[in-house]
Amino acid sequence: MRLQISTSKNSKSLYVIRSIYENGRHSSKVVEKLGTYDQLLKQLNGEDPIAWAKKYVDELNKQEKIDQRAVLVKYSPVKRITKDEQNVFNGGYLFLQKIYFSLGLHETCKQIVNKYKFTFNMDSILSRLVYSRILFPSSKLETLNLSKRFIEQPDFDLQHIYRALSIIAKESEFIQTELYKNSQRICKRNTNILYYDCTNYFFEIEQEAGLKQYGPSKEHRPNPIVQMGLFMDGDGIPLAFNINKGNTNEQVTLTPLEEKILKDFEISKFVVCTDAGLASTNNRKFNNNRNRAFITTQSIKKLKKPLREWALDEAGWRISGSSCRYNLNSLADSGDKSFKNQTFYKERWIKEDTLEQKLIVTYSLKYRDYQRQIHKNQIERAMKMIDDNPQRIHKCSQNDFKRLIAKKSITSDGEIADKNLYSIDADLIAKEEVFDGFYGVCTNLEDDASAIIKINHQRWKIEESFRIMKTEFKARPVYLSRDDRISAHFTTCFIALTLYRLLERQLNERFTNREIIQGLQNMNFYKVAGEGYIPAYTRNDFTDALHETFKFQTDYQIVNTHQMKNIFKATKS
Repeated sequence: MRLQISTSKNSKSLYVIRSIYENGRHSSKVVEKLGTYDQLLKQLNGEDPIAWAKKYVDELNKQEKIDQRAVLVKYSPVKRITKDEQNVFNGGYLFLQKIYFSLGLHETCKQIVNKYKFTFNMDSILSRLVYSRILFPSSKLETLNLSKRFIEQPDFDLQHIYRALSIIAKESEFIQTELYKNSQRICKRNTNILYYDCTNYFFEIEQEAGLKQYGPSKEHRPNPIVQMGLFMDGDGIPLAFNINKGNTNEQVTLTPLEEKILKDFEISKFVVCTDAGLASTNNRKFNNNRNRAFITTQSIKKLKKPLREWALDEAGWRISGSSCRYNLNSLADSGDKSFKNQTFYKERWIKEDTLEQKLIVTYSLKYRDYQRQIHKNQIERAMKMIDDNPQRIHKCSQNDFKRLIAKKSITSDGEIADKNLYSIDADLIAKEEVFDGFYGVCTNLEDDASAIIKINHQRWKIEESFRIMKTEFKARPVYLSRDDRISAHFTTCFIALTLYRLLERQLNERFTNREIIQGLQNMNFYKVAGEGYIPAYTRNDFTDALHETFKFQTDYQIVNTHQMKNIFKATKS
């Protein structure tokens, strides 16, 4: 701070001013108006106002050095704010930025730029697409507008985003490979176990074209879809993905992506864990070799009759760590509450289509009760539809509650009925309840059954990843038409999911999805021109954990401009 004397025709005015650097320009800001020379001369009883003012400024500078964070800001209750001037900015992205740069994505962008020789800022575009996908998911046009909410402003136009999408699509496999390689700098990747699953994303259109094709929709929507196959490591961190046409049989998508992992990621020894929908014989045989193995869900209902009878037999059940054998009929009558949380199992080797594999069947009272509650809810919905809206009963999927409704179109005398008669299909319910509590797994591993069951149980993480992309990241519906831009869209979703999972891991999984995302969204700052940024969020356990983990602070009463520059540097180191 320094003294400035402004001279007019009739008076001299004394000000305390500060030099500031903002938006690439040097300027000054009035910190305090001391008064006119004549006014101060009267107030100071004859003391030289200029000499007094210089001493006063020196004292302010000394005080500021004693407490560098103390800032004097004056606001006027009669002065209006500047029109169209943005004052509130989001700083939650800074923690994502730290992970983004730790993953070397800025260097990956440099390599791509050097390859294609374009001039727009690829790093700025990709990073904003990723941060916005996590914090403010929206269309590409709106992403550009929302990027202006970040403290560091975007330096690109909408045309640059669409041009970048075409490049991202071409370099998607390169980005995935670099992302995996660089991720090992910040954490040890658990590639001993790989989880694979497929989902699909719909478009709000009716015309098929390119990747957009009609196929079995996971959400039962009558729209064209694209299919995503995703590999995840044993800790739930995304590894690789592919995008296929919506009408592709998901069973044929596993092997090509796995071959890419073997070749580009240089991972050769692992166990692939999938659900029953991906458990084709060819996929099992592909992973039945010296270095690879498989664990896959097995439908009890689809087993051959002798194996199904063995699986449902009440006798011969075990629990981990015990040599005892249990009979399922006696569990409910035993009164032992500890059985409620136990997983019982039996195992045997089988040979089908020349492939030897171990069949493990589990039974859980808790899982049984869960399935029975689902049945109960479905029966209630079916009864309500029969009573209130029978005209909506039509062909349904195997898990739809309407499957429990039986239709009768003739009278008891064998005559043609004037209308359809609907009732609950008690026989079907009884048949389905036989399987409540049972769960099957096939593997070529010789490991202990309890270890295999534990590995298979972690498949929920990949299902959660799909839910996060669809619900939190709003990856669908997709509002893009060109195949290359669709591929690029899911590449940015994949990167965003990777960043999010790494953030979750660095926070030791202490917070829920909603707590993390809303917490980052709410980390807003009020900008004080020339001074810095005042946090406009509530400090809580989540923000404390962020600052402790990432080793920089944004929760001071004001983060001055110099401190914020240092934070920018810290996130990009």
